[in-house]
Parts: sequence; structure tokens; C-alpha cells
Amino acid sequence: MDYLRDPAAIYERSFAIVRAEAPTAHLPADAAAVARRIVHACGMPDAAGALRAHPEAVARGRAALRAGAPVLTDCRMVRAGVMDARLPGGNAVACHLDDPGVAEAARAAGTTRSAAAVDRWPLDGAVAAIGNAPTALFRLLERVAAEGLEPACVLGFPVGFVGAVESKAALAQSDLPFVTLPDRRGGSAMAAAAVNALAGEEP
Repeated sequence: MDYLRDPAAIYERSFAIVRAEAPTAHLPADAAAVARRIVHACGMPDAAGALRAHPEAVARGRAALRAGAPVLTDCRMVRAGVMDARLPGGNAVACHLDDPGVAEAARAAGTTRSAAAVDRWPLDGAVAAIGNAPTALFRLLERVAAEGLEPACVLGFPVGFVGAVESKAALAQSDLPFVTLPDRRGGSAMAAAAVNALAGEEP
């Protein structure tokens, strides 16, 4: 079978196609690289056109990673997708979903484990990457409002039909530095790609 095999050539050609097809003119200039990584991860160039980013989100996220800030993820799939070797500050990447007591706390509060795990997050100065649960993003916003916390950057990509659109709309209306896709689309691959974009070189 005749197909491209060379990894470097595949990478170069892939991002050439992404650059040609993904609209990024509406985004802050430094968010274009994040958009391209997300499109590369999901195969949907139109996702770049829907993407929204706070003007300071990328700069703040990159500065936080360089300073060694932790990356906080809502699920194991986002954690698995983060390329640790690209992280510039020896950053810890944490998912607290399976920590002792989280399931019990979720049952007691009548919420999801993802939301209960957010109560374990050291949010001040951190990069938060949510790629699964709208309840995790809602809980993050509740904690920020109640506790005066200041995460460096929130990458909001919860996916689905219940709460995803609403949680991302609430994020976009907040004062937080954010990157988000304000429709039903999202997922772990997009959230991890956004982290990797903040951590690595521009494709």
C-alpha cells in the first residue's frame, strides 16, 4: 500500500493542512498555536473558528508552566494526554479523581467524583485542564468565586449534552484567563492538546 510513513513528514504535512484550513484570525495571536494543536488532535478545522480565548490566557498559562505551576486535570484521559517531557518547569500533572475519600465526598455532596476532586485542587497559580466533566468546571468556578482563588489559566473543554455548553459559557463570562470551545464539543484530547500547546513550541 502506498502511504506516507516518515514521522517527520507526516507531522509537517499535517500541520501544513491545519494551517491552511483552520481559521484563527479571530483569536489573540498567541492563541493560534493552541487552536492548531486542538485541530490536530480532533481532526476538525472548524473547531478553531469556534474557539474562544481570553487575551491573556496563553501568556499567563505559559508563564505559569515555566515557573513550575501544577497542571490539574479532571480525568485520567487528560492526564495521559499531557506530554510530560514538553513541560518546561518540571511541572506536576495531577488527577485527583481516584484519591481516597473523593467518592465518599461526592456521594455526601450529591455530586460527581469529578466535581468532588476539584475540591482537592491547589488552584492558585495553576493551569487547570478540564476535558470531560461539566460539573468539574462548574465546581472550579464556584471555588474561585467563594475562595477568591486565581488560577493562571483554565482550559475548559468539557464535552456532552448536559451542562457542557452552560459551564463553558459561565467560564467565558468570568474574569478568569480561559481557552474554551463554547459548544457541545470538547473532550480529553482537546484539553490535553491545549496543555501541550502551552508547554511546547508553536507548530
